[in-house]
Amino acid sequence: MRADPHIVIAGAGAIGCFVGGLLAAAGMQVTLLLRARVAAEVRAHGLTLTDFDGMAQKVSAERLVLSKTPGCLATADLVLVTVKSGSTAQVADLINTHAPAKCPVISLQNGVANAEILRAGLPARDVRAGMVPFNVVPMGQGGYHRATSGDITIGAGPGDLAEVLSVPYLRITESREIEAVQWGKFLINLNNALNALSGLTLQQQLRDRGWRQLMADQWGEALGVLRRAGINPASTTPVSVGSVPSILRLPTPLFSRVATQMLTIDDQARASMSYDLMSGRPTEIDALQGEVIRLGNALGRPVPIARMVHDLIKTAELAAQGLPNLPVSALRTELKRARQG
Repeated sequence: MRADPHIVIAGAGAIGCFVGGLLAAAGMQVTLLLRARVAAEVRAHGLTLTDFDGMAQKVSAERLVLSKTPGCLATADLVLVTVKSGSTAQVADLINTHAPAKCPVISLQNGVANAEILRAGLPARDVRAGMVPFNVVPMGQGGYHRATSGDITIGAGPGDLAEVLSVPYLRITESREIEAVQWGKFLINLNNALNALSGLTLQQQLRDRGWRQLMADQWGEALGVLRRAGINPASTTPVSVGSVPSILRLPTPLFSRVATQMLTIDDQARASMSYDLMSGRPTEIDALQGEVIRLGNALGRPVPIARMVHDLIKTAELAAQGLPNLPVSALRTELKRARQG
């Protein structure tokens, strides 16, 4: 790795623009490979990066290279993949065609299968999984707001890539147990769909004990399947993965006191799937609840909550009318109907 590496963010959306913007603000060479709409917005306004803790960074468009074509990968020293899960194989093909063979590739995506998909398309390359714990809210006009806390973790490997990527306001750590870390984040990400169906902000949803109880039931269902499959998720919060359902079921005043020690969430935060539905984009439901369904099928284990949530999100995608704004009672009724056959 050169002292001044060229970093390409492949598929720069909210996470990619936020991470790439902070790297550029620290003086690193950053190219954003992004859609024409986002490129036009960044070209016109630059990037304004803020967070729940008062951080504010302005990055002019001149500090970045904006590209709509994969030829920019040809001079990459490091590629960070931030596309939606459904585009992972396509990005692997582009990297394989254009990027140098020695260039490490890090997946900063939701879901647990993306690194393996990248490895399949990029044999003999240094491909690593990563886990992004925080939520980024697109504010418009080049503004991106980090609305929850946490540090990025990447898989351990040759060279100290975590040190290369750690800059002010962006801390990266390495783990030799990255798959377990990813599965821990996977359990948290299952709430993306519930949050999108609710139409609420994350804070509003977490203040509602009915929603938290459904979150707890969903977590317990998924954790049971993972453990039956021999998967042991690592906690990404100060509490164990097995204790999360009990914490979610606590009365709201007590839950609020415990939750503030686990995670910081500001009042603007929504799950990424909410923004997908609001923008009419495909969601990552197949990489989240869809993965629980696949494991359940393989084990012969019923997963009614995952199936119900998966079906409701698919219906919302087809309707293309934004957030469904469903009350939690509607999901309970749908779940009862599904269980009755």
